[in-house]
Amino acid sequence: MEKEYKSKYYSHVVKIVLIFIVVGVLAVVGRNYLLPDTMGQYGHYRGSDLEDQRNVEVRSHTNESCFECHRPIRLIHKAGVHKTVSCEFCHGPYADHVKDGKYVAKLPVKKGMEIKELCLRCHNKIIRARPEESIKVVAMPQHLEEMKVQVDHNCNQCHMVHDPLLWIKAANEMMGMEMKGDKKN
Repeated sequence: MEKEYKSKYYSHVVKIVLIFIVVGVLAVVGRNYLLPDTMGQYGHYRGSDLEDQRNVEVRSHTNESCFECHRPIRLIHKAGVHKTVSCEFCHGPYADHVKDGKYVAKLPVKKGMEIKELCLRCHNKIIRARPEESIKVVAMPQHLEEMKVQVDHNCNQCHMVHDPLLWIKAANEMMGMEMKGDKKN
């Protein structure tokens, strides 16, 4: 029979166990010193966070905030197909424009190719931003070719950005034409 070898030196195991115990004790003690007093007041949340959140500056507002000053756009926007689109989506945060009820800076107005880029955020058929049933999507430059306009045209040369179908409908009415999908009863 062979003699079983057993080491008498367990110091490496003892060191590892001691390290785990020390780290565990430091974690428990450190947690008590590092966690805020209100931690856990509302479940897993810090109770004083409610006050912190109340003090965060509100940067976004509703379209109604914009319409207080921009009344002509209000009528067009509310009647158009973009009535559910936030003004801030295209123009940026309200807080950059008005602070404490006073005008502080002009918001950017898209021009040139920026307009096409902005429109294609939602209307680009290639990236399928939204299902075609809920939003009109187009493939560029095929859309421009189909409409028989120059392929370097911007969307706002045919469409009004606040109500994209306004000018198209007006032009079709003047020419006595029906829009695609329109049915006369």
